[in-house]
Amino acid sequence: MILAAGRGQRMRPLTDDQPKPLLAVGGKPLIRWQIERLAAGGWRDMVINTGWLGAQIPAALGDGSAFGVRLRYSAEPDDAYETGGGIATALPLLGDAPFVVVSGDIYTTFDYASLQPVARQIAADPQHTAAHLVLTPNPEHNRAGDMALDAGGRVRREGARLNYGNIGVFHPALFAGQPRAQAWKLFPWLYAAADAGRVSGEVFSGPWHNVGTPEQLAALDAQLRGKD
Repeated sequence: MILAAGRGQRMRPLTDDQPKPLLAVGGKPLIRWQIERLAAGGWRDMVINTGWLGAQIPAALGDGSAFGVRLRYSAEPDDAYETGGGIATALPLLGDAPFVVVSGDIYTTFDYASLQPVARQIAADPQHTAAHLVLTPNPEHNRAGDMALDAGGRVRREGARLNYGNIGVFHPALFAGQPRAQAWKLFPWLYAAADAGRVSGEVFSGPWHNVGTPEQLAALDAQLRGKD
């Protein structure tokens, strides 16, 4: 699942007439970088949630055949359902197997193929591990971090905090009974599973950009185009 429903307030005025995931860096939309990297990692059946100016996203991407994938869409209102509500609402499209969730407005070189065995492990024993999160070193906009990893690779609230990289694997049963078609946040709700030891994690220290402002977008675009 690619999250693409948010308003992108900090990116205004660029997002006044275009969804944030369609903003281009390095010659193509942010969300297309994600689609292509997911496809390279073996994830070819994708659901995209849409909200703010959402009709533009399927108009731009179509059914995914141009990228060698299958795209389906989970429509939300302009004010969207937040991450938790968006995932829960899309569950009928996501199926019964563990699925990857990524944000459509980040740029990263993370190897999504590495999440294939993680998904298989979660499928085999969801009571032991219901979710797996990819964390990154803390960026400028989140110096305090979000969560920590213990010595056993389990996500904890306390410790040396890292940034949640907006990449995770989740078992659909984790969302059973959660509200659909309404807004609710993934955190702090997910901490209940983390406190129970059911959320694993890893640290990715490679290129990762949460593109939040026009200045950050321009800087990443220049970097990808090989400019100073």
